[in-house]
Amino acid sequence: TFLDYIMGGCQLNFTVGIDFTGSNGDPRSPDSLHYLSPNGVNEYLTAIWSVGMVIQDYDADKMFPAFGFGAQIPPSFQVSHEFPLNFNPSNPFCNGIQGIVDAYRACLPQVRLYGPTNFSPIINHVARFAAAATQQKMASQYFVLLIITDGVITDLDQTRTAIVNASKLPMSIIIVGVGGADFDAMEFLDGDNGVLRSSSGESAVRDIVQFVPFRKFQNVSNLNGMLNKYCRALAQCVLAEVPQQVVNYFSTYKLQPPKNP
Repeated sequence: TFLDYIMGGCQLNFTVGIDFTGSNGDPRSPDSLHYLSPNGVNEYLTAIWSVGMVIQDYDADKMFPAFGFGAQIPPSFQVSHEFPLNFNPSNPFCNGIQGIVDAYRACLPQVRLYGPTNFSPIINHVARFAAAATQQKMASQYFVLLIITDGVITDLDQTRTAIVNASKLPMSIIIVGVGGADFDAMEFLDGDNGVLRSSSGESAVRDIVQFVPFRKFQNVSNLNGMLNKYCRALAQCVLAEVPQQVVNYFSTYKLQPPKNP
């Protein structure tokens, strides 16, 4: 079972990718998805908290790499599709979920929202670490990438290929869609309605993408934003498929956890 792997020493490695593209709207404007309300929250932060609070229980060191994509970043204001929220490429780790929240709040006024919306660089970034972990020949590490986005994706073909490649690795991708956009492309990437194929026609080995539209949960929140009941509902839905994906991967490749639970 999932807990056998966790108790046996398997580490879940949690990475966050945040959409800083122009379609989110100017963060200074109250109708922007990146606008921080007077009590300091928005949909991006609520999604980070909700999912992160559950995942962090399975991550021993509680150090999480956190990236943004689709913004022009200082000092040169070149567009980047995988920049560390703390602007430190050699150490993109944030200390706990609060560390991600703090890095996001500090980063937001320093970047210019831009585009296009490319998912494949951040997926391939995490996949490189997942591929390295397979060298250990045991069920020691599994990677979970949380992408929070307003749903307008530009590099759909490259992303399909990145997901198909990642399906062979110890890795899952959770996409939380914020705002009211058309999420058809996100539903398509979540292979629940059939097997996802790359642009060249290669099939995913397994379904590793879980898509959840944030608005599905807004009716259970109230004006305080950070509601336990609401966060729990979102987290449960978002993380529903991950334990089974972990078990499926390690059992398919007949990998044992580092120690007997």
